[in-house]
Amino acid sequence: MNWSSHEFIWLDWLVLALGLCGVIAAVWYAIWKDKKAQQGEDSSAYLFGKGEPWYVIGMAIFAANIGSEHLVGLAGTGAKDGVGMAHWEMQGWMILILGWLFVPFYQLLINKMGKIITMPDFLKFRYTQRTGSWLSIITLVAYVLTKVSVTAFTGGIFFEFLLGIPFWYGAIGLIAVTAIFTVFGGMKGVMTLSSIQTPILIIGSFLVLFLGLAALGGGSITTGWATMMDTARQMHEGYGINHMFHTDPGDPMYREYPGYVVFLGASIIGFWYWCTDQHIVQRVLGQVPGEDNKAVMARARRGTIAAGFFKILPCFMFLIPGMIAAALAQHPEINGFVMDDTDAAFALMVKHVLPAGVKGIVTIGFICALVASLAAFFNSCATLFTEDFYKPMKKGMSEAHYVLVGRIATVVVVLLGLAWMPVMMSMDTLYSYLQGIQSLLAPAMVAVFTLGIFSKKITPKAGEWGLIGGFIVGMIRLVTNVITDSGKAAMDGAFWDYTSWFWQTNWLIFECWLLVFIIALMVVVSCFTPAPSKAQVEAITFTSEFKKSIRESWNVWDIVGTLVVVGLCACFYAYFW
Repeated sequence: MNWSSHEFIWLDWLVLALGLCGVIAAVWYAIWKDKKAQQGEDSSAYLFGKGEPWYVIGMAIFAANIGSEHLVGLAGTGAKDGVGMAHWEMQGWMILILGWLFVPFYQLLINKMGKIITMPDFLKFRYTQRTGSWLSIITLVAYVLTKVSVTAFTGGIFFEFLLGIPFWYGAIGLIAVTAIFTVFGGMKGVMTLSSIQTPILIIGSFLVLFLGLAALGGGSITTGWATMMDTARQMHEGYGINHMFHTDPGDPMYREYPGYVVFLGASIIGFWYWCTDQHIVQRVLGQVPGEDNKAVMARARRGTIAAGFFKILPCFMFLIPGMIAAALAQHPEINGFVMDDTDAAFALMVKHVLPAGVKGIVTIGFICALVASLAAFFNSCATLFTEDFYKPMKKGMSEAHYVLVGRIATVVVVLLGLAWMPVMMSMDTLYSYLQGIQSLLAPAMVAVFTLGIFSKKITPKAGEWGLIGGFIVGMIRLVTNVITDSGKAAMDGAFWDYTSWFWQTNWLIFECWLLVFIIALMVVVSCFTPAPSKAQVEAITFTSEFKKSIRESWNVWDIVGTLVVVGLCACFYAYFW
């Protein structure tokens, strides 16, 4: 047997088959045990999970974030542009904001409403019913068009490169398997799968990292690192891809990621994603009935601290292996590594550096990661539809009925995702288009949630105007991006001349100015519209008893863990500045 084969052999397929059977059995047992303990269906447990330990919450947050866009996109970006895109991944410090600042506010509203909340619930309570409904609509549309479809699309690419499975078989197979898993597994299934796949994914990716460096350095990891960095310094016409900030206008990356504004732009998107997106926040909202605030907030905060540690890893798990692949590809005559497409970087690394048998084990983790990430999106869509649209219309139905509706909503999301994929594939600017979507949605979310929580003077109508107005401006910019190829095309005519500032401004700079515009709009509207009610102000006002529970929910180890996460992020920035 050729243990160093650069292809999948029968042993890898056997390990993969047996491992997946083991995973299915473990998830089924966890779901069966949970339902037995509940003595029946519970829509809250199905959609949110209940009382998971802090380390499971941390792994679930991490697993919900890691998907095929990392296995394909992040590694491919590393091979092409190095650490320039690491700003979006080195955000362990941003997750801490969710645990330390936002969880107490969300928990306060949970106490007042007497039920687990969704993010639209929060906006309905703090602003207006219309504001929450708009957030639900925006989130559902974004999930279907940019999350579910993209994960399946890039998953199909990954399976094609790694396993040789035709693209459509891999993409549709991934959606079908994940839909079945989500329908029958709910949040408990997602949580269980996350706890299984996270250690496999981390260990497997670091094996790729270290074995890849060893292959590049002729057996020496340190030599391999030095060779990778030397290759990175020579790329992009000598400007290099070994640094995170590109301040020289002559740098090929300057046009897309100008100077230090990239950090601010990435932080706005990160703030929206990690602190206000249902997809992530849902993982920290589960609680046991009757549980006190102190225990809930302690578990949620420690879960976010754990996730902060995990979030430091993707740059080393995916982005740097992409850089190693680029360096290996410089000398194919020596090591036999050939890479014609940077999107194939990680899959080719797995096939090239891992020994037989280990390829199968690591691929189990990758498949679980794809399913867990896609299942998390499906589950969030089911939650938003059931909690924000269906329950208010059909009150008093049985818990089993609500669970069934959630499952039907999941199937609908699957069908919509499949229907969108051919359209998505026909758009040759897809990847930049999808990046632009986040930059256009994030400012409105950041402004509305931040001002809604930290200001008692922002009025209900101001929140409504801010969310809807920001969304409309963002979508107008999106239309111009499609028409003008993100500002690259030369457009003639008086209209395009007068509006060039709108459609030609760099997307990160536009994102920052859009945030400023929405904040200003909300402040102005607040000056001319009725003040929030007493109940709305109380929704963001901590009582003395609640403040006491917050103080008692953390200890010195929470502080130490937080400082270590921030310190590690700072060290990464210092090294790759």
